Formats: sequence, C-alpha cells, structure tokens
Amino acid sequence: MAKVAMTVNGRKVSRECEDRTLLVHFLRDQLSLTGTHVGCDTSQCGACVVHMDGKAVKSCSILAAQAAGSEILTIEGLAANGELHPVQAAFKANHGLQCGFCTPGMVMTAVDMINRHGGKLDEQTVRENLEGNICRCTGYHNIVKAILAAAEEMGAAGRQAAE
Repeated sequence: MAKVAMTVNGRKVSRECEDRTLLVHFLRDQLSLTGTHVGCDTSQCGACVVHMDGKAVKSCSILAAQAAGSEILTIEGLAANGELHPVQAAFKANHGLQCGFCTPGMVMTAVDMINRHGGKLDEQTVRENLEGNICRCTGYHNIVKAILAAAEEMGAAGRQAAE
C-alpha cells in the first residue's frame, strides 16, 4: 500500500491505496467522486477524462501514484458557487447530452479543448479533438454544437474582461 497525496477539486487529499490503483478508481472508490466514469477499461472511450495539472487526461490510463502531487479537476469541481461552468451550461442548452454516460468526459475534454484553442474553434477541429471520446447514443451533432457555443461564450467573456 502506498500513501498518495494530491489536490482534487481544490482540496488536498491523502489516502492509502494499492500501487496498481488507477486514478479513476482512486477518485471513485477512495474519494466518492463518481462523476468520472469507467466505460471501457482500455482508454478508448473518454468517459474517464479529468484534468491533471491543467491538461485533459484519461484517468483509466494513469496510476493514482503517478498523479501524486498533482492538481486534479473532476466534473464535480467544474461548477462554481452553484453556477454551471459555461461548457456545462452549453451542453444543457444545446441538448449535448442524451443518456449522460459520456457527458462528464466530453465536458472535461471540451474545457481543455477551449482552453487550448480559445474561441478559435470550428466544427472540424472540435470533431478531431473528440476522437478519443465515444458517445454511444450518437449525439455528436449536439455535442459539437454545445462546444462551439461554449467556446463562443467563453471567448466573448474573455474579450469583455480585457476591455
């Protein structure tokens, strides 16, 4: 058993876990953060995407011990002060979710994508960046629409803040 310490959603946590514990299981089983989903166990579906030190990663392909000392952001930590994050709000407004299973990973991937590309996103770029995320309900059209709407809103908010 190893003692693993990291910051998750702005809170310092420390737990003992087996050396082979994946980050996704650490989050779900040790911290009860069940918004991060396990979909495939092969790092192909993207349902387990979280941010580690500001970058989107598939938490099913990282050991909890590898994340020691890192800052982890999960879907539970995205909203602030009872307000949905702009990407979450855009998914809701644009019907970018169907069964909801892929939604946490899609949202976390979208936030990372917008952070990397800013408001300069087009449909092709969004679709290319979603290649590691699978929606079993085939809801990609509305997911892409939601991401583009969120990017526009976040870009507009950034431009207003700069003025």
